[in-house]
Parts: sequence; structure tokens; C-alpha cells
Amino acid sequence: MWRRLRGRPAAVVAAGVLALLVAMALAAPLLAAVEGQDANSYHDALVDSARGGVPLGSFGGVSGDHWLGVEPGTGRDLFVRLLYGARISLLVAVGATVVQVVIGVAVGLAAGLGNRLLDSFLSRVTDVMVALPMLVLAIALTAVVPAGFPRPLLLILVIGLLNWGGTSRIVRAQTLTLKQLDFVAAARLGGSGRWRVARRELLPSLAAPVITYAAILLPSNIVIEASLSFLGVGVKPPTPSWGQMLSTAQTWFRADPMYVLLPAGLLFVTVLAFTVLGDAVRTALDPREASRLRIGTRASRPSRKTRTPIGDSAS
Repeated sequence: MWRRLRGRPAAVVAAGVLALLVAMALAAPLLAAVEGQDANSYHDALVDSARGGVPLGSFGGVSGDHWLGVEPGTGRDLFVRLLYGARISLLVAVGATVVQVVIGVAVGLAAGLGNRLLDSFLSRVTDVMVALPMLVLAIALTAVVPAGFPRPLLLILVIGLLNWGGTSRIVRAQTLTLKQLDFVAAARLGGSGRWRVARRELLPSLAAPVITYAAILLPSNIVIEASLSFLGVGVKPPTPSWGQMLSTAQTWFRADPMYVLLPAGLLFVTVLAFTVLGDAVRTALDPREASRLRIGTRASRPSRKTRTPIGDSAS
């Protein structure tokens, strides 16, 4: 798999971008110390109060002390707030994905290995979870939880507990297929119990589709977190978040375009990199798909030897 991934330049670039982003998010306190700023210090002298708080200087107040400018109205350093916002977005996305995968694999395995009654019950529960309006329910749940509850943990739980249906469906379908194969039958004839078969025989075979689907879930969870913060029910100030910054930037996009472009650009690049890497992982874990694509491409192109001259076809 690693050899196939290294052979795809787009996957290598996407992985490099994500590695750089994760490294910068983890090193946010160190980078903030190098710049000499922090995420919550106000700098009133760097904004023009006569114009409503627009940053002084070009490109949103970019200077040697503030590498990406300052936040309109408050003068807080934008570079440091973007770094800490990346921490929140990546933490929520990865945490919610782990919760989705754990619940989805457990429910899907139980449905695929259980009797007809258990399979029917769990399948109906999964259908209900898939059909629920996830964003509406997430807004309702995050709005009624007490303010003292940690918001990143709340977002992880809400997104993970409401969005595991797709994983469960994939695991159930794969389990129903795998348990008909000879190696599973041999394990059962050897005296292995149902859950030992699931742990020793099925879970290793389910790793490829689960990892592939998890790579697809990560960018969608980043977007969900940004959407909830944009709507005001996600991470609360003064904790920075890309979605929260975009929500505040609605009133500043004309006076200070950089305040909109920076968090939106980072969100776009992150989601794009995760999407490209997820597609590459899917192809690397299923070489037959890449073979089918190559064969289909070659078959669709007529070779020079088989091309019929115009004169011969006319005759």
C-alpha cells in the first residue's frame, strides 16, 4: 500500500500538506512564542477606531510583529489564532471520526454476525440514524448542553454519535460477504466462537474498507465542525476556530478581505488534501480498482494497428 501511495504524486503532495498543517498546529505555542504574540491579547493601537476597527496598514495589518495581520475590531494576532483554530478543527475531526468508526464497526459486526432478529433490529436503527437530519440535531444538542461542558469534546461526541450509520452499513455488508468464505468456515470448524472469529478473522479483512471510509469521513467532519462554529453553536470565544472566524468575518469582508480569505483558504486546502489522500488510500488498498481503470482507459482508445483507413471503411 505504501509503495502504491508513493507512486501517486497527488497523494504525496496532499500528505505533505497535511503533515505540515498538523506539525504547525502541534507547535502552535512554540510558533506563537517565536512571533512574540498570543491568541487573546488585544492591540487597540493596530486598528482604526474611526473606521469601525479596520486594521491599520496593508493586507490586514501585516508586519514584522504580526505575520498575517490582525483581527478587525480587536487587533488580536491572526497568525496565532489560525494555528490554534487548526488545533480545534483537526482535534474535532479526528476525534469524531474515531467515535464513528468504533460505533459503526461494533454495530455492523453485531448485525452481520447476529441472528435474523438482531440483524433486522440493528439495520433499522442504522437506517434511522442515516435518515436523521444530522446538522439540525447537532445544532439542537449543542445549544441545550450547559455552557461549562468542554465544547471540543461536545462536538466530538455529537458528530460521532449522530454520524456512524454509513460505517455500520459498510461493515455489515462486508461481514455478510466475508462470513461465507472458506477461511471463516474453517475457523468455526476449528472451534472458534463467534466473537473470536470476528476478532481474529473478520476485523483484519475489514481494515481496508474501514480505513478508506475513515479517510473520507475526516474532511466531512472538518466541514461539519466549521459549520457549527459558523452558526454560533460550536466552539465559543475566546477559543479560536476557523468556522467562528468565518462567522465574524461576514461584517468585514469588504473592509478587510484577508480576514475572510485566510481561514477560508486554510479550510479549503485542508479539506482538499484530506479528500485527495482519502481517494489515494482507497485506490492503494484496492489495486483491482486501479487495474480496472487502466484497462478501461486502454480499451477505450483504439490502437493504431486496428484503425481502419478511411478509404477501406468507405469501400
